[in-house]
Amino acid sequence: MAAPVGHTTHLLYLHGFRSSPASAKARLMAQAVAQRHPIAQWCCPQLPPSPRQAAHDMLRLIADWPRDTMAVVGSSLGGFYASWVARQTGCRSVLLNPAVFLARDLAKHIGEQSQWHAPDERFYFQESYVAELQAMADEGAHPPGPELALISQRDEVLDWREMQARYPKATRILLPEGDHAISDFALHLDTVLGFLELV
Repeated sequence: MAAPVGHTTHLLYLHGFRSSPASAKARLMAQAVAQRHPIAQWCCPQLPPSPRQAAHDMLRLIADWPRDTMAVVGSSLGGFYASWVARQTGCRSVLLNPAVFLARDLAKHIGEQSQWHAPDERFYFQESYVAELQAMADEGAHPPGPELALISQRDEVLDWREMQARYPKATRILLPEGDHAISDFALHLDTVLGFLELV
């Protein structure tokens, strides 16, 4: 059966730096999609440290997805990646405190890192990854589809003004009390799902 026009049939969720599919927002989204939209296809991969490899993996995962009924959601670094996917595909996107100047910000984190949700799992963030991020920031193909950006004005990691300036055409929701993790994401879930128009 064909999906209603404009509805999302395939959804890609992209986690942030040092994060994983076990993040609170990813788990909330996965549960909501499974319960409310069981016929929608959900994908939330563990992304590798290398941005170039992450880009390769993301494009491989969505290679067979219909561009007119897919969407992407991303948080922080994942928001940067989600914006990149949207530019490659023209799809709808939701950006949760999206990182803007990653080459600048992550240059401070070169070296060994641990995963937030699995501290025993460690990886090395290489200097070459900064150039890979810059290349992705400069790379665009299609204009993105509709964009929704949730921006926390009390984000303790990223500057909300930079996020707001980066996405002037997006539907922007400013969260006056929100933190970087959007700890009250459950309160915004209906807004996100409504924007996505999942089947």
